[in-house]
Amino acid sequence: MTMLVDSHCHLDFDAFDADRDALFDRAAAAGVGAMVTVCTRLSRFDALLALAGGRANLSCSVGIHPHQVAEEERAVPERLIELARHPKVVGIGETGLDYYYDKSPREDQKASFRAHIAAARETGLPLIVHTRDADADMAAILREETAAGAFPGVLHCFSSGRALAETALDLGLYISLSGIVTFRNAEGLRAVARDVPLDRILVETDAPYLAPVPMRGKRNEPAFVVHTAAAVAGLKGVTPEALAEATTANFFRLFSRATAPAVA
Repeated sequence: MTMLVDSHCHLDFDAFDADRDALFDRAAAAGVGAMVTVCTRLSRFDALLALAGGRANLSCSVGIHPHQVAEEERAVPERLIELARHPKVVGIGETGLDYYYDKSPREDQKASFRAHIAAARETGLPLIVHTRDADADMAAILREETAAGAFPGVLHCFSSGRALAETALDLGLYISLSGIVTFRNAEGLRAVARDVPLDRILVETDAPYLAPVPMRGKRNEPAFVVHTAAAVAGLKGVTPEALAEATTANFFRLFSRATAPAVA
């Protein structure tokens, strides 16, 4: 079994309180050898760090989701950089722009996003980008900030248009695909995914959300990333083993602070 990585999940969420230990066993049985549990609130960072600290194959990030920008302390690069010094922290975010729900003022989202970019640039840790219904502003900020100084990063749970995918790839960023790519109405996304170079793709669950076919309607969890990976392999015309090998290599190239599990 070739190892897979769930590059983005939220295992601190209360949806997992009843069976958190068991889900790690199910992930291991499915061949998922590493996971990143992603921060959405700085006020939850200590709990996230404690969760990641207890497991060798679990890393975490530090950041404020655009939904929570209005509720959390203002993001400043210095604070993010300070928290990112912990060796379990492998990325900055998630951060970005969400104009679909507009839970935080758009200008505040932009300011927070730029602060996270500055932290990613300074630390060299990859930026974990959330974007929804904000393609034009997202592309503009990514271009502008890259011109000021390059930084690594990934557009997670990608569901945007081809133009933003091409912009991200041109800027050296990665594209992460979630269970959305398996949804019946996602043919446009599948068309984009077919054209993303194999060496720039990650896979994720975004658990507990967006369970892939054939698990639709269930709470998502890291073990289910195998279904997304199988769908992406089909789109790319490669075997599931080749897709797993490529996406795992991509993950450890991008998230270079993450530790690959020892091979028995």
